[in-house]
Amino acid sequence: MSTFVLVHGSWHGAWCWERIVPILEEAGHRVIVIDLPAHGKDHTPLTEVNLKSYTDCLSAVLDKESEKVILVGHSMAGVVITQTAEYFPEKIEKLVYLCAYLPVNGQTLLQISQNEKKEKESPSIVIISEDQTFMDIKDELIKDSFYGDCSEEDVIKAKEKLCLEPLAPFFTPVNLTDARFGMIPRVYIETLKDKAISISLQRDMYTVSPCNQVITMDSDHSPFFSHTEELCSHLIQLTF
Repeated sequence: MSTFVLVHGSWHGAWCWERIVPILEEAGHRVIVIDLPAHGKDHTPLTEVNLKSYTDCLSAVLDKESEKVILVGHSMAGVVITQTAEYFPEKIEKLVYLCAYLPVNGQTLLQISQNEKKEKESPSIVIISEDQTFMDIKDELIKDSFYGDCSEEDVIKAKEKLCLEPLAPFFTPVNLTDARFGMIPRVYIETLKDKAISISLQRDMYTVSPCNQVITMDSDHSPFFSHTEELCSHLIQLTF
C-alpha cells in the first residue's frame, strides 16, 4: 500500500480529485487531498496568502505521516510540491508533476509562465484585480483552457466551484538544493492537448529539470475529469 497526497492547482480545490480518490482507494492505497489556503473549503483571506502559506499547509500534512508518500501536484501546485519537498525530502517517495509547473532554483511561477514559447499570441484567460492581489478567469475561455475533453456537465459543475486565485504566490522564487529536493525521484505526466500549460512549456521544464520518468497522456489540462481511469492507472503503476 502507498499513500498518495494530491494537491490541486490554481482556482481549484480538493474537489477536483473526487473521481481519483475512490479508484486509488479501491486499489488498496491511502489517499489524502487538501484545500490550499483560500481554495475549496478553506476561507483564508486572499490577501493573507503567499507561497509560504501553501507550503505550510502541505508541510503540516507531511509532518504527520510516518511513511513516505507519493506527492502529486497539478498545474500551479508543481511549485508548491517542489518547495515543500526541499523541506521534507525524507517524507517523499516520489514527486509527480501532473501537467504542472516544474521550477528550478530561484525561479518564480510567474517567470516560468512567461517563458512559454507560443506559436501565436493567444488571449489571456485571467482578469487581475485592480489592487493586484488576485486573479479571476474569463468565463468564456474556461472550457477551452482547462476542460477541452470534458463533458458539458463536468464543465458546468467545475465552473460552479472555481474560486479566485491569490497572486502573491506567483512572485515568490523557490529555494532548492541538490542535497534535498534534488535527491527525490521525479515523474512528469505530460498532457498533449493542454491549453493552460502548453506541451512545449511542459517539455521545456522537464528538459531543464530532468525527471526519472515521463508519462504521456493525450489529454487536456484536467485528466482527473476527462481521462480518469487512465490517470489512475498511471498513478497506480508508480507504486510498483
